[in-house]
Amino acid sequence: MRDYVLHFEGAIRRAVESFASSLAPASRVLDAGAGERQYAPYFRQQQYIGVDLGVGDAQWNYQLLDAVADLRALPFPSHTFAGVLNVVTLEHVTDPQQVVAEMARVLAPQGRLLLIVPHEWEVHQHPHDYFRYTRFGCQLLLSRAGLAIESIEPVGGYFRLLSRRLLSGYKFFPQPLAAVWLLLVGLPALLLPLLDRFDRQSDYTLGYICLARKPAESR
Repeated sequence: MRDYVLHFEGAIRRAVESFASSLAPASRVLDAGAGERQYAPYFRQQQYIGVDLGVGDAQWNYQLLDAVADLRALPFPSHTFAGVLNVVTLEHVTDPQQVVAEMARVLAPQGRLLLIVPHEWEVHQHPHDYFRYTRFGCQLLLSRAGLAIESIEPVGGYFRLLSRRLLSGYKFFPQPLAAVWLLLVGLPALLLPLLDRFDRQSDYTLGYICLARKPAESR
């Protein structure tokens, strides 16, 4: 039920798990925008490095990061990592193209990038929230960085997005009105994702999961 309601979060977890399993044991992987290193457990077989600027959320503990750095200038040599992941972080940087270029730079030839970005999402981590992305924006950023795109997949369509927005409506009301909202609106909203198959275009989506690879001949 948790993944049904929090569909985006569940899709992110599965994508990270699949990405980790695709990397060779002992290979080096960079989590660019690692926050509190929540994805580190998925990379127990690899050499996981977490880097973040450490300004996104004042309540987070950034002390376990391997490096505190601006993603626009990663403190690593070129061709260092077999894998790089950037999970719902690109909306928080002021120069997304430079950040994607830096992640491409530190990737080894044939290395892979997992990029996950929001499309229809509320403002968060005030005031460090600057952008939202379409599938075409993702394609442009990755292509300009010299990466070969493997896939760009939307996470749900209109009805799943509508369900998520209605379920979140309780936040605007004090108790007991919040409970009334969840009863009258939230319960019916749980049925809406069943209609998502009718949205074949998925232009109304929570976000995108992108996979890209650095070409073998890259310098």
